[in-house]
Amino acid sequence: MHAIEARGVTRRYGEVQALTGVDLDVKNGEVFAVLGPNGAGKTTLVEILEGLRRRDGGSASVLGADPAWASREWRSRIGAVLQVNTQNDELTVGELVRAYARYYPHPLDIDHLLEALDLTAIRDRRIHQLSGGQRRRLDLALGLVGDPELLFLDEPTTGLDPEVRIRIWEFIEGLSEQGTTVLLTTHYMEEAETLADRVAVLVGGRIVTTGAPDELGGSSGVHVSFRLHEPLLTVPLPERLPPMVVRDKDHIEVTTDDPTDVVTRFVLWADANGGELAELQIHQLGLEQFYLELLDHLNDWEEAGV
Repeated sequence: MHAIEARGVTRRYGEVQALTGVDLDVKNGEVFAVLGPNGAGKTTLVEILEGLRRRDGGSASVLGADPAWASREWRSRIGAVLQVNTQNDELTVGELVRAYARYYPHPLDIDHLLEALDLTAIRDRRIHQLSGGQRRRLDLALGLVGDPELLFLDEPTTGLDPEVRIRIWEFIEGLSEQGTTVLLTTHYMEEAETLADRVAVLVGGRIVTTGAPDELGGSSGVHVSFRLHEPLLTVPLPERLPPMVVRDKDHIEVTTDDPTDVVTRFVLWADANGGELAELQIHQLGLEQFYLELLDHLNDWEEAGV
């Protein structure tokens, strides 16, 4: 059984169709990331799976139960870090975490949790005195204090400086190694590539593709670039090249699924014409490039009425 199974989930707000038949499977113990632009429906989907919002149609199973009708015992098995948390700003860090711990039958050791999230030194500080990074680490502590089997992270590191973001990533990776299932939404491609076993791209209320980050990034091909010097500047390029070849004066860029063949052709061509390739670079385009190109294609289809 999957930790999360959703089929045909829909949700409408007035005239706005937020979700349009979402299908989703999240395996036990994996980190699954949902990517998408603002307004794609990510938060709505997460809130439905958390049992915080009702769906209009379709079915959902989270840890074997329908989140719309789940029991208190079921809720004790999940943790959630929302985009915005409403908290009593006059409580201290330690007081708030202890208060949350009382809601769960088997909470984590609070001292160990605060230490793991580097909150021990500020445990007696009031919430309104915390920095943004400290508040976000506190949010994570509140989501984890119940020792959940499944953790929902909605934009967990938005607005944080790189140092705090990396520390939170390291903590999430540790949870994954311990077998905790994690569903996160994010705008950061690096975050998805670093943490996720699989990702889904949600656009316009529907999932348009799912796969491992390296598989999706690899589907964009490999980028080969170099510069030409005399005498190659006036020599016609080799024949039978991939269609995606861009030339800007002395600079050549090629996107291909077979970089070895492309480089070999150009090296032989350069050698036959008494020149050589300069500043040769080869790199995978990656998940971010795939994501941006996918959004561009979808926008083109929408404009064309497809």
